[in-house]
Amino acid sequence: QVQLVESGGGLVQAGGSLRLSCQASGSILSINAMGWYRQAPGKQRELVARISSGRTTNYADSVKGRFTISRDNAKNTVYLQMNSLKPEDTAVYYCNLGGRMTGWAPFDSWGQGTQVTVSS
Repeated sequence: QVQLVESGGGLVQAGGSLRLSCQASGSILSINAMGWYRQAPGKQRELVARISSGRTTNYADSVKGRFTISRDNAKNTVYLQMNSLKPEDTAVYYCNLGGRMTGWAPFDSWGQGTQVTVSS
């Protein structure tokens, strides 16, 4: 079992910043890709940012230049630094990590979600 715990969401004014964190725990052998997704009310969940094991990153066009994804492999943690936040960034943000557990079984786990609300 691999558990993910997210933190860092909250209420912020437009133009402000937030930093999300997602830490994995459990019988982890290795973590490959780490990603952040978001889901706004009435909309489908969408990819926000992703970082590979080789630290290659990709971003949704809507957040390029404003959001930065990073990872700390020693802490099994992925971060999302969000700057210049806009009201349209309001959503529940979920982290997603995939990799191998001890014994080489694959895992693909989701965090519980953290609310980000940006006021205008």
